[in-house]
Amino acid sequence: MQLGVVGLGRMGGNIARRLARAGHACVVWDRNLAAAGALAGEGMTAAADLADLVAKLDAPRAVWVMLPAGAPTEETVNALADLMSPGDIVIDGGNSFYKDDIRRAETLEPKGIHYVDVGTSGGVWGLERGYCMMVGGAKVAVDHIDPILAALAPGKGSIPETPGREGRDPRAEQGYIHAGPAGSGHFVKMIHNGIEYGLMQAYAEGFEILKNKSSAALPENERYTLDLPDIAEVWRRGSVVSSWLLDLTAISLAQDEHLAEFPGEVADSGEGRWTVMAAVEEAVSAEVLTAALYTRFRSRQDHTFGEKMLSAMRFQFGGHTEFKAK
Repeated sequence: MQLGVVGLGRMGGNIARRLARAGHACVVWDRNLAAAGALAGEGMTAAADLADLVAKLDAPRAVWVMLPAGAPTEETVNALADLMSPGDIVIDGGNSFYKDDIRRAETLEPKGIHYVDVGTSGGVWGLERGYCMMVGGAKVAVDHIDPILAALAPGKGSIPETPGREGRDPRAEQGYIHAGPAGSGHFVKMIHNGIEYGLMQAYAEGFEILKNKSSAALPENERYTLDLPDIAEVWRRGSVVSSWLLDLTAISLAQDEHLAEFPGEVADSGEGRWTVMAAVEEAVSAEVLTAALYTRFRSRQDHTFGEKMLSAMRFQFGGHTEFKAK
């Protein structure tokens, strides 16, 4: 199948490569023309600009946009809407806010252009492992691009079958689903990333407790100097807390158990915030996911005003003297 790919960064470039390896024909473009040129050297077709990319595709066209959420994606989708024809498909494989997907789909519908949102998980490992995908959009459009989705998905691999799934959509076992109408794919991926925040925070807190078991604040006979790389490794094997995130943790700790190269300031890419917003809209309690998001905010500060206020109150009512910033 032929596919246009716009945005050839860490994930977009590898998506094109995985498709090419599966025999699909990719027409690629990026503002960084060198990125498109590199893929042309691997047998793909490089376009000079968006108009050239659309012109190089046979109807009905499908173009996969893999750009940062917000203005870059919005501008590209709008530009494609002016270049494409009825029956064509615009695919947003980035991390757009699902309400933006709903709006874009409604805007493109009168032009006869389909809009498909694909929540894509796999990161820099996706080229070899494949991508887990959660897809939103009209059935006719999703069915049309199914060969693309099947090629990008990881497949069943060695994961045992889940008992009781007989008669259900087999695509889930291959690593992708059609979640529902426009926006649903990115909504499911949004919640996926919110859960990811909570899982990562749980590992981070647990390993910090293990690390601090040697603290001088503890009685001497209760202090342990624990081998964190070995703990991560043993938990990978048969433990109920094993996961790919733990696999990645074990890799990092094996390389440097002190994690000296990491400053500890943790960014959030938007999905965690949107997950908490969805919980508020639905009146759903989400304490763990919310706390994990707030901890990321906290990681970017030395001391908060609230913490200073806590110190001030402790001094006022109890005379507790704590470190004073200069």
